[in-house]
Amino acid sequence: QVQLVESGGGFVQAGGSLRLSCAVASGRTFSEYVMGWFRQAPGKEREFVAAIMWRDDRTYYIDSVKGGFTISRDNARNTGYLQKNSLKPEDTAVYYCAAGNTWVGDTPTDYNSWGQGTQVTVSS
Repeated sequence: QVQLVESGGGFVQAGGSLRLSCAVASGRTFSEYVMGWFRQAPGKEREFVAAIMWRDDRTYYIDSVKGGFTISRDNARNTGYLQKNSLKPEDTAVYYCAAGNTWVGDTPTDYNSWGQGTQVTVSS
């Protein structure tokens, strides 16, 4: 397992943007991992958003969010990012990053390390 530390959540007005960060706080090399992002809105199940293969920058998005979110990573900083422009109130959720070894992992059970979650609240 690896340790993940998230940051970047907060309150934003509809139409605004946010970039969430997920720092890999581990001495282990992360090159063979997949980093995934999930979100969980109140009263709903945790939903997969996107994933990135750390080794080759390959990305995958769930169809419903294509064109909205951008996942990326910075090898030098050992940090992954999830960017969203044109935020909507329905994007309000706790966002989680996770690490696993399955490509493409699009369910929570594909990941064995999780960040603490960061709250994103979008006001209308």
